[in-house]
Amino acid sequence: MEKTLNSLLREHRVVLKKAYGQNFLTDKSLLEEIVEKAGVDKSDTVLEIGCGAGALTSALAEHAGKVVGYEIDSTLKPVLEDVLAGKDNVRIAYKDIMKESVAETEQKIGGSYMLIANLPYYITTPVVMKFVEQSEHMKAMVIMVQEEVARRFSASSGTPDYGAVTVGINLRGSAEILMRVPREKFTPVPNVDSAVVKIVMQKDKYAGADFEKVRSVVRAGFSSRRKMLVNNIMNFYKLPRSAAENALASAGIDITCRGEKLSAEEYVRLSEVLDK
Repeated sequence: MEKTLNSLLREHRVVLKKAYGQNFLTDKSLLEEIVEKAGVDKSDTVLEIGCGAGALTSALAEHAGKVVGYEIDSTLKPVLEDVLAGKDNVRIAYKDIMKESVAETEQKIGGSYMLIANLPYYITTPVVMKFVEQSEHMKAMVIMVQEEVARRFSASSGTPDYGAVTVGINLRGSAEILMRVPREKFTPVPNVDSAVVKIVMQKDKYAGADFEKVRSVVRAGFSSRRKMLVNNIMNFYKLPRSAAENALASAGIDITCRGEKLSAEEYVRLSEVLDK
């Protein structure tokens, strides 16, 4: 008989840690739906961050050619060994992936991959932006995140949820919400609902752009949401109003707009003008 999460934790004397944001999914049909929507098959290598008790890891192992997992809590090792017994296409590293460079991680993976994870809420944005900005070989990311964060990742320009993180994702790819997941599906039950987001990478979306300079302009644009973009550019770059207005006009941007109205493409254009 298949063991439940609680029986596994009791058997291996594991106590869940709030500090690691451990809220586990155990609904097999839901896990299968996530893997199906991700489009994983035997030709794929999957990177999973935060393996937890191995429910998603196990589902991924059934469909993927190889699964490389990272789990910060080494006390879960006996649980994962139990759940993943016989699944020879899985390799787990018990370490904090945020203390390893993306280049190091990708060297271990060896080739293109998909990042699929039920991310702990406290590291969601740092993990997402680290891999979106630095990855060379990630094809796509399918992640379970807090619902309001999912809305920010996939927001349209000019909406309240649209922000610097949205632009950062749009510079390297595009995001969409695949499904909503109510809080009752997790153990223990968190205080918020979740959603599954898919980010498809487009490596050459803005080929030739200096992303560090673009991100600088994005930071300027969102430095004060209530102010017009021209004021934020003036303050951030110490420019006179005439120079800031000329820069916006040269980039084809309305000098009365706010930073939240600009698309990623417009931020790239403005960056190129300011660089000159």
